[in-house]
Amino acid sequence: MSKITPELSFYGQVLRALEEVVAPYVILGAFAARIFGSTRNTHDIDMIVALEEKHIQALVRQFPLPRYYADPEMMRNSMRLKIMFKLIDTNEGDKVDLIPIGMNAHNRAAMQRRLRLPYEDLNGERLEAWVARPDDVIIGKLLAWNESPSLRHEQDIGQMLVNFYLDPQGLGRYFDEAHADRNIRTISASAWALWQKLKRAAHAEVEKLKK
Repeated sequence: MSKITPELSFYGQVLRALEEVVAPYVILGAFAARIFGSTRNTHDIDMIVALEEKHIQALVRQFPLPRYYADPEMMRNSMRLKIMFKLIDTNEGDKVDLIPIGMNAHNRAAMQRRLRLPYEDLNGERLEAWVARPDDVIIGKLLAWNESPSLRHEQDIGQMLVNFYLDPQGLGRYFDEAHADRNIRTISASAWALWQKLKRAAHAEVEKLKK
């Protein structure tokens, strides 16, 4: 079970706020990867949101000035123009990136297929959050890798795959490899080649661990 660490305390606040105002959201990116087996520490928080006016007004009340920057006009424009926006804790310098659901088809699919999974907050309280399915996390990481190749995406995916192949009845039961294959094949030839390489490496690692 993933945990909110002190470094992610503002993220935990935003997560609770989205739950309280009943705003549709789904966690993607590195934090989602940690839930499914990546061990890399991260401050990169990606959340897809589908905000209506009632959600925007409620979030502004949850994060008032002067400590927080939660500009309602910025949120409206971001949802309309389908561009990312930030909520900022000006005291701590922490920020959370919120991604409008309409930015691309992958965001919409991730929202439709999301899972309800547990996590622990700073006080050790067990809560639940909406998290992208592991195959959608992997697709998102390969989309990001395709735009800007980074070893961290490869490492996250590799560790997730080892976790799934080692324990297919655990979190691996949520992993739809066929869905990942279909979507990754459409990204690019290089993304597809990397995906095949990562799967082979994960299978080899699992075989070593089982000996």
